[in-house]
Amino acid sequence: MPGVGKLLKQAQKMQRKMESLQQELSDKVIEVSGGGGAVVVRISLQQELKGIKLDPELLKEEVSVVEDTICEALRGALAKSKEQSQTAMSSITAGLNMPGLM
Repeated sequence: MPGVGKLLKQAQKMQRKMESLQQELSDKVIEVSGGGGAVVVRISLQQELKGIKLDPELLKEEVSVVEDTICEALRGALAKSKEQSQTAMSSITAGLNMPGLM
């Protein structure tokens, strides 16, 4: 079965690319702001939270406003991180042609 050997090589090549990309995604950090810039979230493309900065003026608001603003910023950061991560991952799997799987 000569096709199986080619398929295995293709799968191994994709696995190496995936491992490399996962490291890149872990290293790449984006910043997303919420609440008009009152909250800035730093997050990796592996959805690892790296930091949060709060505008001191935000802390003068009611607790519920602060909580909602932080949650809004976190949701936005997670969504943007996931979107960019999926785009990067699809670039690796786009050319893969595995009969019976796709």
